[in-house]
Amino acid sequence: MNRLTDAIKHLIIINVILFVVPQLLQLDLTNILALHFPKNEYFGFWQYITHMFMHGSFPHILFNMYGLYAFGTPLEQIWGKNKFIFFYFSAGLGAGIIYSLVNYYQFNGVYELFINAGLNDSEVLSILKSGSTNDVRVINAISQEQFNKITSLYSTPAVGASGAVYGVLVAFGLYFKDAKLALLFFPVPIAAKYFIPVMILGDLFFGMTKYSVGNIAHFAHIGGALIGFIIAWYWKNNQFKVRQ
Repeated sequence: MNRLTDAIKHLIIINVILFVVPQLLQLDLTNILALHFPKNEYFGFWQYITHMFMHGSFPHILFNMYGLYAFGTPLEQIWGKNKFIFFYFSAGLGAGIIYSLVNYYQFNGVYELFINAGLNDSEVLSILKSGSTNDVRVINAISQEQFNKITSLYSTPAVGASGAVYGVLVAFGLYFKDAKLALLFFPVPIAAKYFIPVMILGDLFFGMTKYSVGNIAHFAHIGGALIGFIIAWYWKNNQFKVRQ
């Protein structure tokens, strides 16, 4: 087992505190710290950072913190504390921004149907806030599936460090491409250079189809992986080069 490095130790401590203490004190910090859709009344720009420290369940935080420890420790040992912290927050921030952009694109596709049906902005937002409507204009113009989609995008906040952890996972794969990894439900060791791309392609497939199970932010995973890849690839190919 690798020694728990400083940055990862502190990240895990903060995540655990923000998971346990609100439950003990019966505080709901979701409206403040979770990442909301930009048009939602609870949205705040700080949430692109704070959502990384919020988790919805014990398995959620357990797997994220284990992934941070298992894949992040060797990276912090290579990069050092400050560089790892920069990388981690960059991947998490990128994950949140890309997640919002994808959601905004999907949201606007249905939002235009509301506007074309004769509703104004305030009417649409009022309907989305309530989550239901008997307005004939909406019923005639928008299918139930489209209505469910846009209300879900509007009202469902994102929580978790998964986007940042995916960035860490991709960086681990770049630096330790022959390390053997396995899933709990598929316990066959596979080299990281094959394992990690398959996981990301799986997220892309589930994010673009209707086969996803549960409220999983697949595009946040992809966003974190993308930003993590760009930074880690650049560092890996330039850190030992000396300018003449």
